Amino acid sequence: MLINMTALQSQNKDGDDPAGSGDRPAAAARAKGGNLARGLQDRHVQFIAIGGAIGAGLFLGSGQAIHKAGPGLLVDYGVAGLVVFVIARALGELAVYRPVSGSFASYADEFIGPWAGFLTGWSYWLNWVLAGIAEISAIGIYFHFWFPNLPQWIPGLCAVAALYGANMIAVRMFGEIEFWLSMIKVITILAMICVGIVVIGAGNGRGVADFSNLWAHGGFFPKGLAGLLLALPIAVFSFGGIEVLGLTAGETANPDKSLPKAFNGIVYRIFIFYIGALTVIMTLYPWDQLDPTASPFVLVFARIGLPAAAAVINFVVISAAASSCNTGMFGTSRMLYSMACAGQAPAFLAHVNSRQVPSRCLAVSVAMMLIGVLLNYLAPSEVFSYAITGVLAFLIWTWGVIIVSHLGYRSAVHAGTKRAVVFRLPGAPATNWLALGFIAVVVVLMVMNPDTRIAFYAAAAWFAFLVVIYVAVRPGQHAA
Repeated sequence: MLINMTALQSQNKDGDDPAGSGDRPAAAARAKGGNLARGLQDRHVQFIAIGGAIGAGLFLGSGQAIHKAGPGLLVDYGVAGLVVFVIARALGELAVYRPVSGSFASYADEFIGPWAGFLTGWSYWLNWVLAGIAEISAIGIYFHFWFPNLPQWIPGLCAVAALYGANMIAVRMFGEIEFWLSMIKVITILAMICVGIVVIGAGNGRGVADFSNLWAHGGFFPKGLAGLLLALPIAVFSFGGIEVLGLTAGETANPDKSLPKAFNGIVYRIFIFYIGALTVIMTLYPWDQLDPTASPFVLVFARIGLPAAAAVINFVVISAAASSCNTGMFGTSRMLYSMACAGQAPAFLAHVNSRQVPSRCLAVSVAMMLIGVLLNYLAPSEVFSYAITGVLAFLIWTWGVIIVSHLGYRSAVHAGTKRAVVFRLPGAPATNWLALGFIAVVVVLMVMNPDTRIAFYAAAAWFAFLVVIYVAVRPGQHAA
């Protein structure tokens, strides 16, 4: 499909060509998926951004990260947070340029090639299926706090059924659920920070709360450089989900206003909710006395004598897992729908119901998550760790594709073939290359660490499989 360059520039300027896709058939076809409802309001988008940046990585994973790096972990979260902000701003610029549900897979189509869109779309779909399986497994485990003998597949099944029903109603329902689940997480973290500051200022906390806890137990970097490097992938994993904000672009009522505001807010939310909360935790209680297998939030609330602290935090962690699973259903269904519109997935999936929800894509994604329920019945003790190992590798791929796509977009803007937008990534292209360098370091660390090496090999096998499929069927070549 050839498009006259003058006509293309005119269409882009006037906003009549949402695809802006040039001669990319798959990218143009993705833009035809315009049947989704723009039902997400500004407050939904803002809290989806918050929910994507705050998850089980903070509530649970931070305990293991503290054990590996000590207070120096704050440096890992700071560095990773800055890189995540670069990635978010790059995605934000692309999303304002062309707000479509396919997001980074669509941009990969347009600025890297159809093969990149194919690999990215399917890999991100699998990423959130695995994340959803991990989260419903976690929900089952958390319910053991109140019901020790309850099989963990039962709460997982109930969570999937409830969230599936809500997501089938309308995209606005997804936004409302995510708004309130994110609100619970935000209130809990802010309450913990405020209570912690009061306890530290009052000089009590059972005699252990003091800022000296940040350096009195082996120094600020008690595990040295090795500890910082070991904890870095955990910090990176904690921020997984911020890219979902890009998928909301195709269903946001006012993307030009809502998206820049949400993407800009990511950086201070990271520093308040991660660095602020972890600083308070390690000030309230010596880092080397925290249990790496438990939530440091539960332990610290218990130490400062808050009644029913464990039950409160257990409820919050369940809500965090439900929030992540809810986001996973949204992300997988929208990505699958975008691929179907592009001819990169079965055509019958390019369908929306009367409420403008991609119901078939949602059903397929939920069916895959139900496999996780079955696995929780067959092997309840292993399913969580197996599911989570693959998430980091696919997340790293997605972030790399976002940065490379943004480089292609800015190059096209420079050449005058694509329209520029006001919301831009600061410091590009230097910040692009810094982010790619950081991603390369994380990949090397994954390969070197026996605990994450299997995820690297599994991801390599998955990509090899997708390449074979792509070469065999050449999807999307006639999608326009």
